[in-house]
Amino acid sequence: MINNYFLAMTQVVLRPGDIVHVGPEASVQFSGDRALNLRIIRVDPKVTYDGWMWIDGYVLGPAGNALQRRRIFVRRDGLRPERA
Repeated sequence: MINNYFLAMTQVVLRPGDIVHVGPEASVQFSGDRALNLRIIRVDPKVTYDGWMWIDGYVLGPAGNALQRRRIFVRRDGLRPERA
């Protein structure tokens, strides 16, 4: 199942409005209680390290409301799509 998850994520095009879970698989800085759900507002097209990307978005609270705007550097394969 995990292999299918990673395969699916590499084939998904991230777009503004998408919601992703950002946890330790995306970057060690999002381990434990630092994990978050992010509504994407921009995917930086700039080429970075292989498999990594900059994304801008809003951290979402439990009710789905925007709490804070963030710009984060994460592993693409570590992002987990969430339902809106």
